[in-house]
Amino acid sequence: MKISEMNWVQVEKYLENDDRAVVPLGSTEQHAFLSLSVDSILSERVAVEAAQPLGVPVFPALAYGITPYFMAYPGTVSLKTETYQRILTDVLDSLRSTGFRRILLVNGHGGNAPGLLAVKQWLEDNPDCSVRLHNWWNAPLTLAQVKAIDPVASHASWMENFSWTRLPGVEQPDFEKPMVDIAHMRTQGPAGVRETIGDGNFGGRYQRSDEDMAAVWSVAVAETRALIETW
Repeated sequence: MKISEMNWVQVEKYLENDDRAVVPLGSTEQHAFLSLSVDSILSERVAVEAAQPLGVPVFPALAYGITPYFMAYPGTVSLKTETYQRILTDVLDSLRSTGFRRILLVNGHGGNAPGLLAVKQWLEDNPDCSVRLHNWWNAPLTLAQVKAIDPVASHASWMENFSWTRLPGVEQPDFEKPMVDIAHMRTQGPAGVRETIGDGNFGGRYQRSDEDMAAVWSVAVAETRALIETW
């Protein structure tokens, strides 16, 4: 269930019998020839599809994250770590105050990791709650499925290229890009990052078949659902 498709009365009724909720976390940043909202689109969609059969509400994705290294790419928006932590803990405070006690954070952006450290402190201050963090794209079963299809996969490559993250009228290059020097990239400022990685793909093919993507997605949804089911 999407919270955007519920009213407060329905949420109150739900909370009489259950206290689980799912909060997707994303970002707005360059993804080569894909949507700037890839991380938010994918985290919210995998959360919704996983939670739907269980009747657990899914909140709208937090669409901004920590991504200062991509600021040389127009359209990217980055939050300071302390800003992100305050937003995240405010969200958790709000959920707790209205009755939610078990919260799954479905994260779609690796750069959010520094901000997510605030969750540990929040849990120490709120021992009556439980928060699980799920980086859906590199969870064990999902990442194994990606590697089984093609071991060369990275940011803005085929592994993020689903029909719902592509843009109409935008052609995807048809070749395998060599992996960039990630260690070197991490020593650069935004301008140097853009010079190092060019179009934004870190390495790998830009697109694979819909059958390959469906195989990855089915595992990702099942792996996410298992975290909600087994609480």
